[in-house]
Amino acid sequence: MNKRYSSIIEWFEKNMPSPKTELNYRTPFELLVAVILSAQCTDKRVNLVTPSIFEKWPDAKSMSLASESEIFEIIKSVSYPNNKSKHLSQMSKVLYNDFGGEMPQEVDDLQKLPGVGRKTANVIASVLFNKPVIAVDTHVFRVARRLGLSKREDVLGVELDLTANIPQEKRATAHHWLILHGRYTCKARNPQCNTCGLQPYCKFYSDQQAI
Repeated sequence: MNKRYSSIIEWFEKNMPSPKTELNYRTPFELLVAVILSAQCTDKRVNLVTPSIFEKWPDAKSMSLASESEIFEIIKSVSYPNNKSKHLSQMSKVLYNDFGGEMPQEVDDLQKLPGVGRKTANVIASVLFNKPVIAVDTHVFRVARRLGLSKREDVLGVELDLTANIPQEKRATAHHWLILHGRYTCKARNPQCNTCGLQPYCKFYSDQQAI
């Protein structure tokens, strides 16, 4: 397992040296809004919607004064707009009233914000503050299991395995490696195994060849 991890990390460092989120943002508040909107929605769709949001409500204070229906009108083209408009409204109120509009850095504090679960909190903590945490979304979960980095069948289990085996200083970057690899190469329905450089280390690929 140590060899598998070290080989895969080495490949990513060589082939994807500077990965980063594909969500467009300029401030911590903008990233949090974008990440909340990105749940079960493409980053491309979120990036089409967020400029209008940020023009109207650039910070927690301004958004906290907006009604859920106002927010809904702007974000209605994303998935689950009813829930997300409610989350954004409540999140901005708590962020402004309880945290003075300043983004908390710790995962536990971030999870006190409405609409912010463990995955979202880990994204914010790692992207903004380079905290040694790994957010496990559907892409990370799938790629980690296919590569044989984890056999766990639950999101938290995969997160714990990745955290235990990836060096602390590389965890924030590893999150992006796995997401981008899952988005463009190791796709859910049509994985591009024939062109994937991780073939030699991939449990999914070796299992397929054995069939």
